[in-house]
Amino acid sequence: MQTLFSALPSMEKGSVWLVGAGPGDPGLLTLHAANALQQADIIVHDALVNAECLSLARPGVQLEFAGKRGGKPSHKQRDISLRLVELARAGHRVLRLKGGDPFVFGRGGEEALTLIEHGVPFRIVPGITAGIGGLAYAGIPVTHREVNHAVTFLTGHDSSGLVPDRINWEGIAKGSPVIVMYMAMKHIGQIAQNLIASGRSADEPVAFVCNAATPEQQVLETTLGRAEADVEAAGIEPPAIVVVGEVVRLRASLDWLGALTEGRKLAPDPFGSRDFKDQA
Repeated sequence: MQTLFSALPSMEKGSVWLVGAGPGDPGLLTLHAANALQQADIIVHDALVNAECLSLARPGVQLEFAGKRGGKPSHKQRDISLRLVELARAGHRVLRLKGGDPFVFGRGGEEALTLIEHGVPFRIVPGITAGIGGLAYAGIPVTHREVNHAVTFLTGHDSSGLVPDRINWEGIAKGSPVIVMYMAMKHIGQIAQNLIASGRSADEPVAFVCNAATPEQQVLETTLGRAEADVEAAGIEPPAIVVVGEVVRLRASLDWLGALTEGRKLAPDPFGSRDFKDQA
């Protein structure tokens, strides 16, 4: 491992690295992320960062929690950004560690702009976003050429905590075969109504992947029309990624984790119509 790290950049004192930790499994950390964990003096981390990722940090590192969770008391974003500036100006090597990817609904851009404003050098380290990696751990691909050639990623609430009013629901409903939603569970009833009113079928497959890529992962498969009721009946809770579209049916064939841990038998033809000729 040291040989791998020897070719990677060093964290400079007085700098900040904005790093994505991936959706949960520590094995999904990039080498740049693992390298940063071994060098940082202070790690400012989100609520969605797996504790096992933090255990990879060097001995003596200072950990600071700066999580933001919907409906719960949270740090204000401006305060978090200014704290990064304060720590860097004190000469520390600062690792801002975020679940998923810092630039995919992770507010990494806001924090980076604050660092620029105050003249603090920084580095961006992308991570595997939950909307791709988390779904992969549930056996759901975001693209499949028999299903879709486009995918839309959106957030289920804005800075006010409400469903974003600037989303063109009709445009998304008609133009995107697959929709992947972050932070959408709380408002899934209204979101489902918006999509159905805009032309999506109430019978369209939907999946909720909770605590993705962790030992606590849960997956609920339902339909757009039943989503709200089924979530309530199942008692599942955030954090969750929600995906709408025919790709959900592929889970019957691609739930590799269920096959490995629960002995699930995978179906070779989830749509019941596949011709097995090579279609290059």
